[in-house]
Amino acid sequence: MGEGRYDRAITVFSPDGHLFQVEYAQEAVKKGSTAVAVRGKDYVVLGVEKRSIAKLQDPRTVRKICMLDEHICLAFAGLNADARILVDWARRECQSHRLTVEDPVTVEYIARQIATIKQRYTHSLGARPFGIATLIVGFDPDSTPRVFQTDPSGTYSSWKANAIGRSAKSVREYMEKHYTEDAVATEEGCIKLALRALLEVVQSGSKNAELAVMERGHALRILASDELDKYVKEVEKEKEAEAAEKKKKGALGTS
Repeated sequence: MGEGRYDRAITVFSPDGHLFQVEYAQEAVKKGSTAVAVRGKDYVVLGVEKRSIAKLQDPRTVRKICMLDEHICLAFAGLNADARILVDWARRECQSHRLTVEDPVTVEYIARQIATIKQRYTHSLGARPFGIATLIVGFDPDSTPRVFQTDPSGTYSSWKANAIGRSAKSVREYMEKHYTEDAVATEEGCIKLALRALLEVVQSGSKNAELAVMERGHALRILASDELDKYVKEVEKEKEAEAAEKKKKGALGTS
């Protein structure tokens, strides 16, 4: 079998240990809309890039942020059709857990179950991997905020802040540089960090962005366009002030 044929079957490893179909699914994620998640002290924030839609299309039918349970929500990057199937399955799993155990799921539990389903499709004949990555955020029954990521290979991991989709690496590097416990101690701090990170790759400000905030003990809240506009203007002013300060320091250093 030539090396170029190892991508024709999901269950066949290449000689150097690659599963090409899984890697192709990860490439589909990289072409998807950017999504970010930030975990604060009492808040979790999801931000997603909104792609332009047809003039006559109903925007309510194009959602990148989905509720799984009253205390857990999910954002995804990748193939919308795959996400719809996985989200529907996760919602049923959350309700089944409530009926069986009489307790809500933890964020890690549903992240692990989603990752298990994804992994199952990496070694099944007649199937292909899910072409999506997910950011799953929410609060555990003890009110601890959590952020988890899953990818097409079936792995999952916990994060303080993370990004998936287009230009995820540069967005993640930005958050690594600017994330501190003090910066995310308040709702405003969490929102601004998520928005600043998202604006690293999203153009046109609030028109192409959507943010959702979940507070301990409260339901998910999608920021209205006017509220999002206000935060975008504040972030842009802060960026201008930082640029002016940096320019001033540079001028003093050369004088």
